[in-house]
Amino acid sequence: MVDVQRGTLVSTPIFVTAEPMVAGKQLTLGEQEAHHIRVRRLDVGTPVGLLDGQGSRGSGILVRLAKRSATVEVHEVRAEPPRRPVHLLLPIADKERMLWLAEKTTELGAASWRPVKYRRSHSVASRGEGTMFTQKVAARMASALEQSNNAWLPSIFPDATLERAIAAAPQGVRMILDGSGTPLARVAALVEQPVVHPDAGEQMAPIVIAVGPEGGIEQDELDRLVEAGFVPVSIGATILRFETAAISALGIVQSLIGAESCGDASRDRSDRS
Repeated sequence: MVDVQRGTLVSTPIFVTAEPMVAGKQLTLGEQEAHHIRVRRLDVGTPVGLLDGQGSRGSGILVRLAKRSATVEVHEVRAEPPRRPVHLLLPIADKERMLWLAEKTTELGAASWRPVKYRRSHSVASRGEGTMFTQKVAARMASALEQSNNAWLPSIFPDATLERAIAAAPQGVRMILDGSGTPLARVAALVEQPVVHPDAGEQMAPIVIAVGPEGGIEQDELDRLVEAGFVPVSIGATILRFETAAISALGIVQSLIGAESCGDASRDRSDRS
């Protein structure tokens, strides 16, 4: 969209909606989105973009703005094919750093987010855990989705023990970040590993990246992950904070598998309870 008076390129504002998008129909945005619209000083008649976090993109016009809601007339809806899923097992750690990581993993297209209760997690003073914190993670991810224009929100799974997280992780390519592992950039063949489904034939396997806690993963925890098929991989010789390690690994993997959509990819978002 071009601002004629200023002669500058202005990006179309994008908002996340929980309501189904249907071309020719109107939908209501909630109080938080209405607040953002007022802060950005958008007028009725402004073109807006819409995302549902489940692969659908929409465009429309702002037709009404109230104190606690906004109404958009939807003009067009299109579906984006899912990318190959990359799931994250992350340590329960400092809550502010976890919230920052929630933003970045959304921008980088993670398929799911699973906090893991490692042994060292118990020593963290200000841990990000529980229902209230999960709600904050979801809000931060929604904001990041709007900013990045990604079509998919990560699925947020409950905090879990390491055993539960391993059992719930999808079968496919599994890796654990470990300083003594094989450099991740050298194992492109690992992420190209296919998996065969009886009903769908050969597809590209989901990828699961496990990240250990601050201070390092205990040897017995690493052993359990390796026994479950997680391959130790390294992303460099320096010691990284958990959030730096997570986004670095996710970025490398996404670059290896390519940013293009994969129509045949299976996006396993179930919690396998």
